[in-house]
Amino acid sequence: MSKKSLNKQNIIACVWDFDKTVIPGYMQSPLFDAFEINETHFWKEVNALPEIYGNRGTRVSPDTIYLNHLLSYIKNGALSGLTNAKLRELGQLLTFCPGLPDLFPKLQAITQEQPAYKKHNIALEHYIISTGLAEMIRGSKIADYVTDIFGCEFIEAPMPPNFSKQDELLIELDFEICQIGTIVDNTMKTRYIFEINKGGNVNPTIDVNAFIEKSDRRIPIDRMIYIADGPSDIPCFSVVKNNGGKTYAVFQPGNDAEFAQNDALLNAGRIHAYGPADYTENSTTSKWLSMHIRKICDSIVVECANDLNESIKMPPKHLHNPSNEKASKNNEDALDMFPENN
Repeated sequence: MSKKSLNKQNIIACVWDFDKTVIPGYMQSPLFDAFEINETHFWKEVNALPEIYGNRGTRVSPDTIYLNHLLSYIKNGALSGLTNAKLRELGQLLTFCPGLPDLFPKLQAITQEQPAYKKHNIALEHYIISTGLAEMIRGSKIADYVTDIFGCEFIEAPMPPNFSKQDELLIELDFEICQIGTIVDNTMKTRYIFEINKGGNVNPTIDVNAFIEKSDRRIPIDRMIYIADGPSDIPCFSVVKNNGGKTYAVFQPGNDAEFAQNDALLNAGRIHAYGPADYTENSTTSKWLSMHIRKICDSIVVECANDLNESIKMPPKHLHNPSNEKASKNNEDALDMFPENN
């Protein structure tokens, strides 16, 4: 008996970076504006921190050291009172690239274009994986269009030492971000590719490190499209492209340096194509994404048809043997020659 797959594998995933991919700049801008912090000065300090701490003998992640610097700003008063609720509120102020979020449901509608797509219940899900702040993304207008969001997260009012031995805990009325809960750097982002692949995000009992046969995974990587802005996403580009998925890089229109970076990625074989971060209906980027979603839909239909053909067992038929017919004819002729024996 053939083994039954755990998943139908009829889901397509568009996996999006955030900063400079779906928004033109960096998501922290509304935060700095709200607290009257010089954004340029903040990032200048952040960029200097790896060398400063390195000289002290401590290695830090250049992708996420900004989280620690935000905590320093909170501790020292410049961001006093910052909460997760405030981050989500500020996320409402984020402005998206042209055509977003309208493109998200339009891409999903492609899976309903053909009767064959509907027959096999093909669906498209959007995901965001970012080194930015998950709460700000959750507060933005794009959140309603995505299946899941993976990003950096903070803890408010952490549990005190020996909290497990206390019958009652004091409830802090003035909550404030004070610890890092989740760190997502550019290498860690690949972890979430596999979480989406295996289905751990929809079924928490599935550990991302658990061995699962490729045929049992919820969304095969060859049914993913990864969209991001440049060199920092090379780890995800590599994982998706090397496993049969599609990779697409975007640049901000008019930014020659970003255009050159994307062209270098294409020539290095890191991505399949690149285009402007313009997602309006007739843009190159919108057309490329739509075309490849249709191609993935077509491949799912073909694969389902092949699986059906392989599972069907042909019924037995009457055998047609010319030699038997010839023998029968010879017997009849022999009887004609000796009618007395009939």
